[in-house]
Amino acid sequence: MKTNSVKNIAILGSTGSIGKQALEIIEQHSDIFRPVVLTAGTNADLLISQAKKFKPQYVVIADETQYQTVSEELSPFGINVLSGTDAISEIVTLPEIDMVLTAMVGFAGLKPTVNAIKHGKNIALANKETLVVAGNIIMSLAKEYNVSIIPVDSEHSAIFQCIEGERHNNIEKIILTASGGPFRGMTFDELKTKTKAEALKHPNWNMGAKITIDSASLMNKGLEVIEARWLFDIPPEKIEVIIHPQSIIHSLVQFEDGSIKAQLGLPDMKLPILYAFSYPQRIKSQLPRFDFLNYPELTFEKPDTKVFRNLQLAFDALQKGGNMPCILNAANEIAVDAFLHDKIKFTEMPEIIEQTMQKVNFVLNPTLEDLYQTDKEARKVAQEIIKGK
Repeated sequence: MKTNSVKNIAILGSTGSIGKQALEIIEQHSDIFRPVVLTAGTNADLLISQAKKFKPQYVVIADETQYQTVSEELSPFGINVLSGTDAISEIVTLPEIDMVLTAMVGFAGLKPTVNAIKHGKNIALANKETLVVAGNIIMSLAKEYNVSIIPVDSEHSAIFQCIEGERHNNIEKIILTASGGPFRGMTFDELKTKTKAEALKHPNWNMGAKITIDSASLMNKGLEVIEARWLFDIPPEKIEVIIHPQSIIHSLVQFEDGSIKAQLGLPDMKLPILYAFSYPQRIKSQLPRFDFLNYPELTFEKPDTKVFRNLQLAFDALQKGGNMPCILNAANEIAVDAFLHDKIKFTEMPEIIEQTMQKVNFVLNPTLEDLYQTDKEARKVAQEIIKGK
């Protein structure tokens, strides 16, 4: 990558799985990238450790009760320390920031992403919920402020790479691949007894708890379908999902002449992170290389949307439009949290989500304010459903 200056990056969610891997990439390419902002939710210890190592200009801890601890630890290093969720939204406006990596999990990523776009910052998007909840609004804002949104999800990065140089050609369909998670091929009755520990054992990827549970339920793929609809301006009927247990083909694009382009590689999130940081260039990396001889068989299956109903619910929410994907996302966040705290069974998650989708007030053309309200209402409804179980 030929450049005369270092790219300054704000990492929102530096203590999560994507954030930690992003810092590894930055460490390997410190002559090109620099983390000027690091933020975390509650993991103050790791945030402090990262800040001491990488010396950003600012750190933000969302949990205000830990501000004193972080501030005292970092004061000898001349690092500015802020706290609270509003501070995360404000920090992205710093003029020296070139790119914002949104690696926060869930709805919390929406507000800082909107603010970053409005201040002309290019986005490396790892927070899929932002587009799930407000895809139409986000993509319109990106166009208005002439901002690039580069996907970090391996599937969306794959599609993004496949359509480079093809923008003038019509896409017949995009095919998102899914590993199938740890419960692939199981019946509904088998899923009833599955524990949190079993659900957290993903066969191919090392991710945070929430995303790993979403992967096990196929909700992660459902959210990616909604994200892809907005990211690539493609109607729902042109989006397919296929189970690919080896996770080597990260996604595919079929063009109207019948040709299919695919992006392949080992299941390693560092590659899409590096691509997003360096786009439109590719830079030399020491990441492990894929060898076809180690994978003599790549297999594919149709997803079972009757057993794994979350995927179908996501397609339903996308088809309905309006604030329905926001309702789906909020209910799912509450359901996953309840499952992780042993309050409900794995198979109860889609029930809670579907009931919430039926009960929350539908808005066809929501504003951002409507979506914030919808998120609150949906969370409350989902929690009441869980209490009633």
